[in-house]
Amino acid sequence: MGTEEVSQRRAGSPLVEFSNTMVALHREHFGRGPAAARAYIADGFAICVLTDVYTKVEQTLIEAGRLDHVRDTRLLHQESLEEEYKRAAEEALGRRVIAFVSATHAEPDVEIEVYLLGDPIDSSDQNGAGGESRATVLAD
Repeated sequence: MGTEEVSQRRAGSPLVEFSNTMVALHREHFGRGPAAARAYIADGFAICVLTDVYTKVEQTLIEAGRLDHVRDTRLLHQESLEEEYKRAAEEALGRRVIAFVSATHAEPDVEIEVYLLGDPIDSSDQNGAGGESRATVLAD
């Protein structure tokens, strides 16, 4: 089955809600949102790719050769807020989140959030949570 792109105009789409949620969490916790977010659901995973994620302080540290410090700090942040991120993804997608993993990359400036999905929270209304799909959301 191919990957279906979901229009960002479908405001009620769980995939668009997921993308928007990831952008909002990033903005709330890092003081700025990413430039863009692209989300996918396939094979029981929800993935959100965030671009242009680093703060000015993080950019300075990366330029000074301290990418390790930036990665360590972001990992500690994700571990500290794992339950909040999982709960937000569950609300957006309508599915249980079994596991959450985050990865950060410097060049290109990308963060990837991966959620292992479980059963639908409301089994009577899956809202297209199965199958494969993709959404692109540009952040402001």
